[in-house]
Amino acid sequence: MTKSELIQRLAENNPHLYLRDVEKIVDTIFEEITTALARGDRVELRGFGAFSVKHREARTGRNPRTGETVQVEEKRLPFFKTGKALRERLNGESS
Repeated sequence: MTKSELIQRLAENNPHLYLRDVEKIVDTIFEEITTALARGDRVELRGFGAFSVKHREARTGRNPRTGETVQVEEKRLPFFKTGKALRERLNGESS
């Protein structure tokens, strides 16, 4: 599902809301999650999962094409861990 499909589905399920308002709500939610992660905070959505940031130290890597060693800079990566309710639903277990 793409972001525009999500917006469309939410608008269909909430006919009392204008499409532009649903789009603004979705954009705001994504922006708040992004901002929290950029600050290094963890975002937990109960029953769905948790977003966090993993830190990778700088290291020496190898170019697979040439075999030459290269320095890889440290980086922060977004990480998502599914919640128990989501895992159970995906695996067909009843709650």
